[in-house]
Amino acid sequence: MAKFKKKLNAIANSTNSYLKSFFSKQLYQSNLLGPMKYGIFSGGKRFRSAIVVNTGKIFGIDYKKLIMIGAAIECVHSYSLIHDDLPSMDNDDLRRGKLSVHKKYNEFTAILAGSSLLTFAFEILSGKDLKLSKNFKNELVKTLAIRAGHLGLAGGQYFDLTFEKKKISKKSIISMQKKKTGELFGFCCESVAIIKGMNSKKRKKLKQIGVNIGLLFQI
Repeated sequence: MAKFKKKLNAIANSTNSYLKSFFSKQLYQSNLLGPMKYGIFSGGKRFRSAIVVNTGKIFGIDYKKLIMIGAAIECVHSYSLIHDDLPSMDNDDLRRGKLSVHKKYNEFTAILAGSSLLTFAFEILSGKDLKLSKNFKNELVKTLAIRAGHLGLAGGQYFDLTFEKKKISKKSIISMQKKKTGELFGFCCESVAIIKGMNSKKRKKLKQIGVNIGLLFQI
């Protein structure tokens, strides 16, 4: 377990270093950068980035590329947590022992900071620092957009809020969790299949592994 934690921390540190570098390279400063940093550097374990890295290692993919993809996914995850804490959703005052973004700043700032982190993900994947072909980058951007949108994370969050205080079947709850959490975990593994140019069958299989990891994570 100690060895596992050490490896997890190393990936988290690499992911955070890249994200800090990405923030520092922003050409123009804005009032949202502070809340964005507060939201994304909130002490998370970067478990999603670790899945990308460990899956990619199996197929011999460059560590730096994997960290960049992992960082993009962590931006999406952080955006979802900021919005998840809002009064109109889960209405949480704390996140990992700290004030949630809307409590630290205000509600509209949290909404805008979260939305800006979501767009950061696509900046990272489409940027020149990620040394991949345009076709691979386009596929990463398109697929992450789908996994994060109404068919994935956002759609799962809708069902999560809709299901509150209702008697829901086990099948519906599993379906909701696969969307809310599993689809992003699925992309962690699927992204490796994309940049390796795997066929649709292998890509689907890798994605399903990630979705199952996400479901186990929720359980």
